[in-house]
Amino acid sequence: MTETSPPPPTAGNLDYRVAHLAEHLASGNLGELGVRLEMRGEAVLLTGTVPSTQCRDEILRLARAELAGHPVHCDLLVAGTASPDHGEDLT
Repeated sequence: MTETSPPPPTAGNLDYRVAHLAEHLASGNLGELGVRLEMRGEAVLLTGTVPSTQCRDEILRLARAELAGHPVHCDLLVAGTASPDHGEDLT
């Protein structure tokens, strides 16, 4: 008897998982961030702007858990929310 490995993930399965992740992000505390998920073949690209590195790390953790077995690429920018270190010189 020959053992067979499980079939590779299908695009339909990935579509479902990406939609589930998008719904999870939209319904939670992270819903206002405007994070976009784009399928690129069997990989997923996360884009958008987040307020902190902790928020970016949490979104990436959720994405990797939901999309296990698929490459997840992160292009999330952290918004600069620090106050300026010097005054603006207007002439």
